[in-house]
Amino acid sequence: MSETPAIDTYVPATIGHGLRAAAGRLPGKVALTDERGRQRSYAELLANIHRIARFVHDELGLRHGDHAALMAGNSIEFVELAVGLSEAAIPPAMISPRATAPEVEHICNDSGAKVLFVDRESARAVNAARLQGVKSIFVIEDALPDIQSRCSDEPLDLDIGESDIFSIPYTSGTTGKPKGVLLSHRARVQMMLFAVAGSYGIHNPDCRALAMSPFFNGGGFANVLAPIFFGGSCHIFPRFMAEPMLKTVEARRITNMFMVPTQFHALFALGDEVLQKYDTSSLKVINSNAAPLPQPTKEKIDAYFGSEVLYDAYGSTEFGSATALRPYDQLRKLSCVGLPQPGCEIRVVDADDKPVAAGEVGEIFVRSPWLFSGYLNAPEATAEAMRDGWCTVGDLGRLDEEGYLYLVDRKKNVIITGGQNVFPREVEDVLYDHPQVHEAAVVGRPDDYWGEAVVAFIVPARGETPPTEALKSFCKQRLTGYKVPKDFVLRESLPKNATGKILHRALRDEFGRPQ
Repeated sequence: MSETPAIDTYVPATIGHGLRAAAGRLPGKVALTDERGRQRSYAELLANIHRIARFVHDELGLRHGDHAALMAGNSIEFVELAVGLSEAAIPPAMISPRATAPEVEHICNDSGAKVLFVDRESARAVNAARLQGVKSIFVIEDALPDIQSRCSDEPLDLDIGESDIFSIPYTSGTTGKPKGVLLSHRARVQMMLFAVAGSYGIHNPDCRALAMSPFFNGGGFANVLAPIFFGGSCHIFPRFMAEPMLKTVEARRITNMFMVPTQFHALFALGDEVLQKYDTSSLKVINSNAAPLPQPTKEKIDAYFGSEVLYDAYGSTEFGSATALRPYDQLRKLSCVGLPQPGCEIRVVDADDKPVAAGEVGEIFVRSPWLFSGYLNAPEATAEAMRDGWCTVGDLGRLDEEGYLYLVDRKKNVIITGGQNVFPREVEDVLYDHPQVHEAAVVGRPDDYWGEAVVAFIVPARGETPPTEALKSFCKQRLTGYKVPKDFVLRESLPKNATGKILHRALRDEFGRPQ
């Protein structure tokens, strides 16, 4: 029997390839717009992406294996820079535009970034940071016009594969210091194909999306990439704004958007008189993620937007979107995050890695074609997260008899406030630096607006009574705003086990938080 000859037809599925395909269909179509009245056609967007790739490759001399860092708010330029860097095989480490100098230091130094792009508003924190490997810092508003005016828009002829890293968002994960999550082109493309386009059915050339969650997060950035990857359009908000969002949905006939629970709380706080002013009938999909969505809020969403719009999803930076509760199940499966996304599998296991029975609580493991490629510079943490091709971030949950997933708690005490993860140890380490603090423990308190509010229990140093505002000010100088405790509770002692370990669970019990 003769062998079938090999045919070289393989084309790697990268973000750049998807955008070039979209531009090839309708190069003059508007891909991105923003609140400043600016826009980019697909041809303009792609040309700017190629110019940035040329700049970092040809002029800065960065090569495969090098890293960059990107610290900026939501903008068209953020998209151009992130994709342009990846087209030069230089994945950017993502930094919150609200990060403090110590946080900027950690991410830049940990990632080994050789170049940092920062917007003007965030530059002050960068100036105060001690950066070890960064050779060049570019203020985006000053540098990009020059780059775009003089660099060639011819694409680089680089051999970029699906397994090459596209971006490195940082997450607290299961240790105190934020870790770089290595996301490959394959991980992003496969998630968009299966869990976004395949599941929600709205990401296509006809979609008109609204992006307003922070782009430095893995999920926030995926929700501006997906519409344009599939040839649609996306309007960018610099940040979430409740009533302007409704105005934009009506004016632009928005079809889909991504929201977190705190944004819904702010929306419904507007009151019925404001809510009823706007026509939101164009919306076909609202994807809620990043934090548990309270059942009463789901009912409000159904009542206001309609019963065929809400998809409540569960995911993480490491494994992307894993499950979704579809609209017809929102009022049937209470406090549930749904079934696995197409192409995704879910296991809930005990301490011996054995599947638990329906209704029993265990650790959630996820397997799909879009898992992350590990944590940067953290092999032990990667090994802890991965087990025989399955990924966990330490969440606890249970499956019902129909295979629907319910979240129970964060195994490692992670607090989710406003859709952002806060790891108590990072906040505690800051508090322990305060001269008036003897012991500190940070937990999450249930909060109708934020989902969870960060609360610090403090045992003062002997003879001291640190004022709450002084503690808060101290934290604000060292932590991003959402990590700063909302309340400080002074105690004579903290609950501990026999080995002297502080019992965070006992403190959470005081607030009635589920275990």
